[in-house]
Amino acid sequence: MAEETQTTSAPETTSRGRPKTRVGIVTSNKMQKTVIVTVQRRAPHAKYGKIMSMREKYKAHVEDHDYPKKITINEGDRVRIAETRPASKDKRWRVVEVIEKSKNV
Repeated sequence: MAEETQTTSAPETTSRGRPKTRVGIVTSNKMQKTVIVTVQRRAPHAKYGKIMSMREKYKAHVEDHDYPKKITINEGDRVRIAETRPASKDKRWRVVEVIEKSKNV
């Protein structure tokens, strides 16, 4: 009755994979270390199939952005954001790069 059960633990070979990335326009930069990025996409309606324009807003973290003193990202800039671990209640994205600066600044 005193049999030894041998448990083999496989080495952790699972990787996290690549984070999701999105490209969007900065619609608000009025917070410290945070910008709001609006991402637009076109997708068919689930029932009717009509192609619709959909948009979603993401709060993204920017480390060197301090709103009143040091503004590094302006409204209208095109940025690439990547998924990351939660930085706060709503922030799950971070700005990876600024693709294009806005022309009206």
